[in-house]
Amino acid sequence: MRLSQEEARVIGSLIEKELTTPQQYPLTLNALLLACNQSSNRDPVVDFDEPTVDNALVSLKAAGLVRFVHPSHGRSVTRYQQLLAERLALTEQQLALVAVLLLRGPQTAGELRSRSERMCEFDGIAQVDGELDRLSSLSEPIVARLSRQPGQKEERWAQLLADVPAHAPAPMQTETSGGGTKADLSAEVAELRGAMAELSATVAELRDQMEALRRDLYQ
Repeated sequence: MRLSQEEARVIGSLIEKELTTPQQYPLTLNALLLACNQSSNRDPVVDFDEPTVDNALVSLKAAGLVRFVHPSHGRSVTRYQQLLAERLALTEQQLALVAVLLLRGPQTAGELRSRSERMCEFDGIAQVDGELDRLSSLSEPIVARLSRQPGQKEERWAQLLADVPAHAPAPMQTETSGGGTKADLSAEVAELRGAMAELSATVAELRDQMEALRRDLYQ
């Protein structure tokens, strides 16, 4: 499974709204568009139009990750429902963590706990770490632990579903005779993806800092 950035934002938004505002779920196209483009709890903030969201929905439906709920029981428009939880057999807590990672990029366990509070409850950081460890140890991992960078006090986690996934530390390599293994190649690919994710996160942080400086200058 490899989602485009548009698909990742759409399905992350569907999950978030399902868990935070179940009375309004499934979402209409207009509600989903607003959810994708909202400026809070999103990184990066995007400005999708209806065709962009509609195209993402069509491709997600083809992949079995979204269901179209056609009008019935007094409803006049088609609504949209995510099937990622069903497809990957995720618990509500795991689903919330994946949604926050899809919507906000790499984060620490503490950040994930605080940012998922409206969707579910965790007993503590240890429980968040436990769920992340389970998601990262699947035969096809959904999340991965990022290498700690200089100056960072805590490790961060990232999702592995979208086009620009972050990296897990190099996986355990299986020794075979005759040189390189598939695991060796996977490790190299993971490292490259990790570098891309770290660069994206750094650019986002610099952008936020520049915006803060700009606001200070013009106040």
